[in-house]
Amino acid sequence: MLVLRLLNVVAPAYFLCISLVTFVLQIFVFIPSMFRDPSTTPLFSPALLHGALFLFLSANALGNYVLVIQNSPEDLGKDLNLGKGAEVADWLDGSRSPGSALPGTHFCRLCARVTQRHDHHCFFTGNCIGSRNMRNFIMFCLYTSLACLDSLVAGMAYISATLSMSFADPLAFLTLLPHSISQFFSGALLSSEMFVILMLYLWLGIGLACAGFCCHQLLLILRGQTRYQVRKGVVVRARPWRENLQEVFGKKWLLGLLIPVQNVESSYRRQKEK
Repeated sequence: MLVLRLLNVVAPAYFLCISLVTFVLQIFVFIPSMFRDPSTTPLFSPALLHGALFLFLSANALGNYVLVIQNSPEDLGKDLNLGKGAEVADWLDGSRSPGSALPGTHFCRLCARVTQRHDHHCFFTGNCIGSRNMRNFIMFCLYTSLACLDSLVAGMAYISATLSMSFADPLAFLTLLPHSISQFFSGALLSSEMFVILMLYLWLGIGLACAGFCCHQLLLILRGQTRYQVRKGVVVRARPWRENLQEVFGKKWLLGLLIPVQNVESSYRRQKEK
């Protein structure tokens, strides 16, 4: 438990540090290097277009990240009818599930509260993901993966121009790291260039992880399930996939796709699952 609580503090700080480093590299290294191309007009230069795209992706990722933290799932421990003689502590091991309790509820040890439609506890936000912040969490994963992909492409363009190398061969990226390490210790590669190369692989890993997690969550939503229900083997009532999507994203889903806003229409209904 102590390790989990420590991870709950370290993981958000780690994410914020990575975000800050990415922002500094994009604004002060990658984008200025794109202005050196004299063949493009200033208005439609790759630097301005890329800078606008990166700011849009970063604003959505950070905005939804903040909304995930702010929109904490409700503490239903006081409202739930846990049965005669039942205490919140009975939910610690997840074995107690009174018939009078709401479906999909779960007591989180780290948050010390019972939440409805509990999906999982996200260490990178330090918060539980449930009915109130599921949509913002999915948008956070989506825009984080896109921002990492954007940074990966910009970083590869910077390394290609700085080191005069080509990534036309798909194997060039796979062999970049071992070659860079040998050149770094031989003194042929600068520390700043080696740092950018390491960040390329970090962006690739984070981007793929967030994209995979986002796709997995969407599949669960289409089925009307949460990760907690799948893990516990809870059978849910079958509903049309459109209703499941609307329950999470609301009718004005396009607005939430463009800007980070709270979806007030996506409140889960408290009903028994058959």
